[in-house]
Amino acid sequence: QERLVESGGGLVQPGGSLRLSCATSRFTFGSSVMSWVRQAPGKGLEWVSTIDNSGTTNYADSVKGRFTISRDNAKRTLYLQMNNLKPEDSAVYYCAPGGNPSILVGGPYDQWGQGTQVTVSS
Repeated sequence: QERLVESGGGLVQPGGSLRLSCATSRFTFGSSVMSWVRQAPGKGLEWVSTIDNSGTTNYADSVKGRFTISRDNAKRTLYLQMNNLKPEDSAVYYCAPGGNPSILVGGPYDQWGQGTQVTVSS
């Protein structure tokens, strides 16, 4: 069974940085559009960023200029570099196959992982 395993979350002060990773056994990872989605406490899912199989990226306005999505197809790993973190970035972060925000925010779906908690607080 294909699995998505997120890691790299933690507690960080405002202005700090974290790098999230998502490892997968997904055979078709290299040809898959992949995204990061997050869920803050008491709120619905929010699309964060998407990268397609050619490396083209898209970001939510709330993270543009601060977050960078990337991928290593040889390692079947998706990354999210998060800089200048703000308290409102606190959430559980999920990686997910696909790139349609309207569908992604309907998750989490069975193929998603458990997510990784990011807490931004002083």
